[in-house]
Amino acid sequence: MDLGRQFVYQGKYKMKRVLVTGAYGQIGTELVEALRNRYGGENVIATGRRKPPAVLTKDGPYYRLDALDMNDLQRLLVDYNIDILIHNVSILSAAGEQNPQLAWETNVQTSYNVLEAARIIGLDKVMIPSSIAAFGPSTPRENTPNDVIMRPTTIYGVTKVAIELLGEYYARKFNVDFRSLRYPGIISSEALPGGGTTDYAVAIFYEAIRNKHYTSFLAKDTRLPMMYMPDCLKSTIDLIEADSKKLVHRCFNVTAVSFTPEELAAEIKKVIPDFVCDYKPDFHQAIADSWPKSIDDSVARKEWGWKPEYDLPAMTKDMIKKLKQKLSIPGK
Repeated sequence: MDLGRQFVYQGKYKMKRVLVTGAYGQIGTELVEALRNRYGGENVIATGRRKPPAVLTKDGPYYRLDALDMNDLQRLLVDYNIDILIHNVSILSAAGEQNPQLAWETNVQTSYNVLEAARIIGLDKVMIPSSIAAFGPSTPRENTPNDVIMRPTTIYGVTKVAIELLGEYYARKFNVDFRSLRYPGIISSEALPGGGTTDYAVAIFYEAIRNKHYTSFLAKDTRLPMMYMPDCLKSTIDLIEADSKKLVHRCFNVTAVSFTPEELAAEIKKVIPDFVCDYKPDFHQAIADSWPKSIDDSVARKEWGWKPEYDLPAMTKDMIKKLKQKLSIPGK
């Protein structure tokens, strides 16, 4: 990426100003860092409801924000002269099933507030991530198309469909430049699991390095689409910067690789030979069984040039290397 890139804005060069909600989440923390590297620390405002980790305050501003508070949200957008809003606040799949009411309020009501604020203030762009959880059992599970029936069976999936439809409505009705990515499972060496069904693909690395053993809560042959965090960040920034005139769609499938717990364990064993994985499926299994096994992201590739950089072997080697450094464990 060209970290010094500037953008034409009202006939002059001006660096975009970005606000990220849910900045301390799995994606948010690393996204804020990537955006600050690209646009400058002072131009990326991180927000959240809790005391932030040091990484969110060392290179740029952090503001405590409850996205359910419309007045506070609008004031912050105006005070910081925000151009782009990336709304990452979300209750994830497994956590959502434990408290569906909270998931609806957190996911949908805050997204409505964000879209309304964008309409009222006139923001350049709004990015609200979606998920493969938006699909359901009636969706083709192999090579799932971008445009297909979406009847999810989890509250998380229901909220994501609602957000997609609401965003598309605001784009048509009010000309809000809404954009969304249907993220697959995201694997990060920095962020800990946050209550998602695909979290096994992060936890397995920690347990492999620390204990040489992991018990998967998904069956060994459960295939799901996944993406390594560097590709997740790349896809997000690529879509934010895509030319709106070239976008036919507003919501995009995006993926990098699909694998099963057994395939991931086998790849880890190539680096950690004495690693052992066993399988005891729990309530996560029913959720995973309603999701796609693989994703067709050809629409994203066509409309804004999406292309991932990491496959399963490359991701596995990089994850283990970074986690060993993070956990101060000797070895390559």
